[in-house]
Amino acid sequence: MTYATVMVSLALGQPNEARLQVAGELAERFDAGIVGVAAAQFAPPLYFTDGAEAQGLIDRGEASVKRRLAGLEAQFRAATRNRGGHVDWRCAMDFPARFVAAQARCADIIVSGGQSTVLSDAFAFASPKDLVMQAGRPILVVPDNVNWLDLRSVLVAWKDTAEARRAVADALPMLRKARDVTVVEIPEDDHDHSAVMADITDVAAWLARHGVTATARVCEAVWNQSAAEQLEIVAGDVGAGLVVAGAYGHSRFSELILGGVTEYLVTQSARCVLLSH
Repeated sequence: MTYATVMVSLALGQPNEARLQVAGELAERFDAGIVGVAAAQFAPPLYFTDGAEAQGLIDRGEASVKRRLAGLEAQFRAATRNRGGHVDWRCAMDFPARFVAAQARCADIIVSGGQSTVLSDAFAFASPKDLVMQAGRPILVVPDNVNWLDLRSVLVAWKDTAEARRAVADALPMLRKARDVTVVEIPEDDHDHSAVMADITDVAAWLARHGVTATARVCEAVWNQSAAEQLEIVAGDVGAGLVVAGAYGHSRFSELILGGVTEYLVTQSARCVLLSH
């Protein structure tokens, strides 16, 4: 398995430099094509108007969105000018998450920016939390402060779920290029430590058969720390530049309301994160 086509999702009103840099690096590492994609809709104002005035307002708003999308295309083409390989650009006047998810059929992986803890603008930004649920492709979330794809140390956040299994399989091309890989699980309170170690040792053995040498590690649960906080500590300990995790092993609703590992990784992590669902 490899990445033959890398897609990068750009957004209006957000920094795009980090995701463009990482998407370009990813395409170069795997000799892959790169597809830039963006969409936006004109968000009508909340006040009421009608007739010619309303139509004029809509026309001006849509023209502004088209100009801004053209600006994103220019930024994408400038960033990929010397990357080599096939380069393509796709954009539309559409809801971003819907459009990007539809275009994902031509890609192996989607590079996206992170998301703030406040609500995002669904008219201008394809949330990685929506993309991971809708696109059917792994999502590489790149925080704005990241300027390169650091694969020297990769942390696999393991939980014995279908989502985690899919994430590890989706990450194999990057794991093969990593210098150090650590598979870690933070067990629930009622889980037996030896049983958890047996599980992640299985994962490490599976990775070995795919040419990836990995270290298995079990972290004891700490009563006053969330799983996300403990995962961040481990990531710092191993110097991880990339975290691989299954997205929404619990219900998405509970993570949105109560918080969880996926919510933390998308909104607060300072590292690149590969998510699959």
